[in-house]
Amino acid sequence: MKLHTKIFIGMVVGIVAGLIVKTLGLPQETLQTIVKWVEPIGRIFMNLIFMMVIPLILSALILGIAEIGDVKKLGRMGIKLLVYTIVVSFIAVLIGVTMVNMFNPGRTISEDTREYLVSEFGAEAAKAKAQAQAIEADERTVGDILAQIIPRNPFDEMVNAFNSAHTGGGLLSVMFFALIFGVAMAAVGEEKTATLKKFLEGLYEVVIKVIGYAMALAPYGVAALLFNMVLNVGADFLLSLLWYVLIVLGALAIHQFVVYSIILKYFAKRNPIQFMKDMGEVTLTAFSTSSSNATLPTAIRVSIEKLKIPKPIAHFVLTIGSTGNQNGTALFEGITVLFLAQVFGVDLSLGSQITVVLLCILAGVGTAGVPGGSLPVIVTILVSIGVPGEAIALIYGVDRILDMSRTTLNVNGDITAAAYIQHVEEKQAAKEAAAR
Repeated sequence: MKLHTKIFIGMVVGIVAGLIVKTLGLPQETLQTIVKWVEPIGRIFMNLIFMMVIPLILSALILGIAEIGDVKKLGRMGIKLLVYTIVVSFIAVLIGVTMVNMFNPGRTISEDTREYLVSEFGAEAAKAKAQAQAIEADERTVGDILAQIIPRNPFDEMVNAFNSAHTGGGLLSVMFFALIFGVAMAAVGEEKTATLKKFLEGLYEVVIKVIGYAMALAPYGVAALLFNMVLNVGADFLLSLLWYVLIVLGALAIHQFVVYSIILKYFAKRNPIQFMKDMGEVTLTAFSTSSSNATLPTAIRVSIEKLKIPKPIAHFVLTIGSTGNQNGTALFEGITVLFLAQVFGVDLSLGSQITVVLLCILAGVGTAGVPGGSLPVIVTILVSIGVPGEAIALIYGVDRILDMSRTTLNVNGDITAAAYIQHVEEKQAAKEAAAR
């Protein structure tokens, strides 16, 4: 049985078991005893995920930036692809943030449910909320905020990344360190950093393997988490979760059929309908595997054979894009962070939402191109805005369909980027030929 099927079954078992036990009318002491035995299962699962967040950020983000940021190696195409990635990812996250603010899916739950969720995830939730409110009330300048983000001691920020009382930049500082390290690593040159790159690649593979071990426990962890939630609050939260799923799928569809169509028609000079029809095989592969990396061979073959994209451009853009151009992931992360902030009653100002947008763009560059690879990264953004990282467990049960959908958008976005790069490179070549 596939993992996503097990997780779905775990979600159903947790919800149904919680509703059944809730309707039995058992004494409060008995309910507390049941929770006492079930709750550690969910906590073990979440701790395994948390354990790998820091090494995942360091390895994936440094490698991702190093690949994209090596201007000497990537040259003109690298700069254009980097600008394209930032602009299109910004549009994607903006769509997601707008959708959440329009429909407010996290505000549909009752106050009792919200109070339970805050208490369920420990005292850290209240501290995180208070910290977020204090940050919004702070009158620091932009320069002060930027100075705090730049870490004096990155190792101290790593140690205190999940400490809500920490006054430093926390996970945001860790991400900044990884960003600068990756850019510098690319600038030094591949010969001198070959050993370091191999080490980071090895670390990345180990991290992904450990996350795979943790995901093997996901069906049981999700069942335990949802059992406890339903036992305490009933099915009130499920309607809100349904709204969240519909908003994510709607935002992904808008980006796929509106934004990509505009790029193809006006910036790549392609017929959007025919282009999307020709890459149908890639779309199905991405949807079924939920992995940009697993879809890469099919994407390269279809791009060269059916879409007539030159082999060097296809290899370059699609290989880099499988990790660095994650439009769907950035959009998903933006919606998820704001949704969970609403669920936990953390009101984010416009400035805080802009910060979320920027973080999602940056995080999308280093997100693992494997099933569920974005979930640990979302934890980093949640903590940075005052939402308990454990809240990510609430959307694990419905993540599979969303993962399949956002991976499809990611891969289609890579091929769209390749078509765009092909057009601008041909245009540049024609201009240079005419100048001669």
